[in-house]
Amino acid sequence: MHFLRFAVSVAVFLLPWQAGNAQSWPPWADDGFSRSRGLERPRPWDQLDEPTRRPTQSPPSIQDGGARPDILPKAPPMVAFGLDFPANSIVIDTGGRKLYYVLPGGQAYAYPISVGREGFNWSGTETVSRKQAWPDWHPPAEMRERDPKLPEKMTGGVRNPLGAMALYLGTTLYRIHGTNDVKSIGRAQSSGCFRMLNSAVLHLASLTEIGTQVTVVSSLQERQEISRAPEPAQRSASPAIQTRVPDYLSLREQTLGRPTLVNPP
Repeated sequence: MHFLRFAVSVAVFLLPWQAGNAQSWPPWADDGFSRSRGLERPRPWDQLDEPTRRPTQSPPSIQDGGARPDILPKAPPMVAFGLDFPANSIVIDTGGRKLYYVLPGGQAYAYPISVGREGFNWSGTETVSRKQAWPDWHPPAEMRERDPKLPEKMTGGVRNPLGAMALYLGTTLYRIHGTNDVKSIGRAQSSGCFRMLNSAVLHLASLTEIGTQVTVVSSLQERQEISRAPEPAQRSASPAIQTRVPDYLSLREQTLGRPTLVNPP
């Protein structure tokens, strides 16, 4: 009777231990029997061979452009400008990296600018359709494809590439705008817009009205040769050289069949 009670006590004592071990699989058993069971347990050094994959973080859809300090307008040098562009209009010479605001009396303000890099430069005529201080920047989809770090929108501020002021050209994506990047002025490195120092674009905006004509030419020298009236011919200092009268007598020469000379014999 005592033996039976002892046997039952031992069985009750061992029962939880056996149940717990029946539900677990010790690590040494995995190493010893996993191959025979057709299983392969990954080891730490196996995992180190694989590159660590981190989820790609998309840029925020809206970025803060920073502070908006007060900037004083600064007038550029005034130069002689004898071309036949209308007064109170803007002329941009991309080859010369200059923007001219045409004044009455054959003068103009000359601003140094940055222009579009190769493949992004253009020429033509537009009008100023809007002026905006500290404008928001909305990079177009093709620009964000080239640079996935760009946001969909950046609010106006010192970190915004449009600077303290933007003059929008017609319905295009092109603008005359400010910049803090002094080193970019005089270079061709934009995507088709025209950059000016913030103090300069504020001065230009103070002169420019909505509807102001903006003419963009690749070379002002070529435009000058086309637009300027021909200089009148001057008399020769040597009597042996005959000088023709200016072009307004060419029709008479063709009619008479002989040249008309300034100093007939």
